[in-house]
Amino acid sequence: MSKFVVVLALGAGLSSPVTIPAAAREGGNFNGAWSVELVTESGMVCDSRYTYAISVQEGQVRLASASSNAALSGRVGPDGTVGLNVSNGTASGAVAGRLQAQTGGGTWKVSSLCSGRWTARRQTTRTAQAE
Repeated sequence: MSKFVVVLALGAGLSSPVTIPAAAREGGNFNGAWSVELVTESGMVCDSRYTYAISVQEGQVRLASASSNAALSGRVGPDGTVGLNVSNGTASGAVAGRLQAQTGGGTWKVSSLCSGRWTARRQTTRTAQAE
């Protein structure tokens, strides 16, 4: 499977266009690193499972793993609603879902190629301390 579809599937796993009022665009409660797993439920073009790293900063969502020519844009609303748009060439994806304090989930679809569900877990940073 090409990276093109893989990264597109990632974006699709997290995206559905969402309009958020300007005053509510701070998704700060969700800032940080997230691990996202996509599970394909239909379609023969996609692998059965993908894992990606996502970064959320002030509500803005960015891919933190996998280099690609895919374009990923979107936001996390103050209520955790995830809205992303993903495109690469002629393919595009849509995602719907919600983040909570430490987890999240929803559905994704890449054009007519494949679709499925996604889950997310907030990554915690642990600091080593000398004794």
